[in-house]
Amino acid sequence: MRFLRLKEVMALTALGRSSIYKFMSEGRFPQTISLGDRAVAWVESEVEEWMHERLSQRDEKQA
Repeated sequence: MRFLRLKEVMALTALGRSSIYKFMSEGRFPQTISLGDRAVAWVESEVEEWMHERLSQRDEKQA
């Protein structure tokens, strides 16, 4: 298991900071895990699963 910081999530998903937090508040993106007082991260596998779900949604619309 690997934790990703915000910049890594942004690079991996091509989303901006505000979009990531907006999607999180809407329940459409994985939630963060607290690493300490002021540090949070995302679980890499959860972010990758979210990306796979987006691809599946696209493929279903095209079918």
